[in-house]
Amino acid sequence: MASTHGAAKVLVASNRGPVSYEVREDGSLHSRRGGGGVVSGLSAIGPDAGALWVCSALSDGDREAVRRGVGEDGVLMLAIPADVHADAYNGIANSVLWFVHHMLYQTPLEPVFDAEFRRQWASYETYNRAFAGALAEQAAPGAAVLVQDYHLCLVPGMLRELRPDLRISHFSHTPWAPAEYFRMLPDDIRAQLVWGMLGADRLGFLTWRWAHDFMACANGIDAERISVYSPVPSEPRHIEHTPTGRPPLSTTWIGVHGLGADAEFLRDRSRRPDVEERMAALRREIGEAPDGSARKTIVRVDRTELSKNIVRGLLAYRQLLDDHPEWRERVVHVAFAYPSRQDLAVYRDYTAEVQRLAEEINSQYGTPGWTPVVLHVKDDFARSLAAYRLADVALVNPIRDGMNLVAKEVPVVSDEGCALVLSREAGAHWELGEDAISVNPYDVLETARALHEALSMRPEERAERSKRLAAAATALPPAQWFLDQLHALDQDPRQPA
Repeated sequence: MASTHGAAKVLVASNRGPVSYEVREDGSLHSRRGGGGVVSGLSAIGPDAGALWVCSALSDGDREAVRRGVGEDGVLMLAIPADVHADAYNGIANSVLWFVHHMLYQTPLEPVFDAEFRRQWASYETYNRAFAGALAEQAAPGAAVLVQDYHLCLVPGMLRELRPDLRISHFSHTPWAPAEYFRMLPDDIRAQLVWGMLGADRLGFLTWRWAHDFMACANGIDAERISVYSPVPSEPRHIEHTPTGRPPLSTTWIGVHGLGADAEFLRDRSRRPDVEERMAALRREIGEAPDGSARKTIVRVDRTELSKNIVRGLLAYRQLLDDHPEWRERVVHVAFAYPSRQDLAVYRDYTAEVQRLAEEINSQYGTPGWTPVVLHVKDDFARSLAAYRLADVALVNPIRDGMNLVAKEVPVVSDEGCALVLSREAGAHWELGEDAISVNPYDVLETARALHEALSMRPEERAERSKRLAAAATALPPAQWFLDQLHALDQDPRQPA
């Protein structure tokens, strides 16, 4: 690297950035600002912090913006070749790493680590190297670099080689695979991923469960060069390692930050006129029970992501209608399943299966005045908030989930308080399990029983539980979540905060 360094004192690196661009018919570029916890966090540190967000150009519009030199202050968009990005993002990050961490493989048939996998892995390395190079060029001496998620697992190690002066963290927004599942990856790939992560001074996870899984995976890579320390809960966990096989030792500290819901934003946004309009439309779709009373609502809002378990949720709802016919015409399942990763065939097939099953339930049980499943597959945030407000029951039953913010958002927004049916495999269960109705996400019969219990809950108990859920869900709002990680990079973990 050149001896001159950039001026950024705080840098964030992620696949997706805070802004995206679209080329309109007249050739002009239109930008759209995104949201989320990291956006809130960067805003919280203030305009004088010298912050820079390094991200990838994802679309043709993004790449055109880079070509024209158009951009926003504080954002550096990397024009990584589209084919390299496709291999790294779809081929490795979403089709291998996501599947490993969420334990989604049908192992009799997949995965297959062949020559094509190795070709795509080379693109994943190239992609990570581009980020590491850009961060090294832009970072001021001693800057803090916060690397985000499974797309960029190799960046900390690559960046450490280029700029040993930097303070580097990596945060995993997904689960981390158990050691026995992680071992299905080729040995050299496992080692690359672990050593890439260990380039960080600090690794952050959403729950201790995922943190311990990573430590177990690291423990199985190289016992002579990696030592994992996981003492009693009151003491800091850390991993000591010698990347070169000889002293000095390096230390990577392990921390947990359970991202919370942004209560102020959600409550304000959910009271705006567009949400009120969608509430009125939803009420019309839901209708009234034959006796004129308000129908109960079971609400789910998810992307059609394989791990979200939407199909088993629909099967459980159908089981509820079979086991408890008294709920027929008295309950509606409001299911918002927004398309995700439709450039991958397996996701298109999954979305089609969700639609097919919803139509089957409506055909089997529906009446002229009752549609059992109200399904929408087009993303609409205002409509999601309207459903949150109307929810009597929130169904969140992922196979495996790093956190699941929907589980935290619904209790915050629900008008009358809602009962939460929550998978024990969601990271949010760690914080919300005491006041939720917990389910095994694979057990359709148990989930149907949980839905019946939730629907039958007394209104005062439901409201009280919802209040406690909302308090737990907002304990670490997005801005504070980000600032806590930044603060942890400045602090010796052996000393009290």
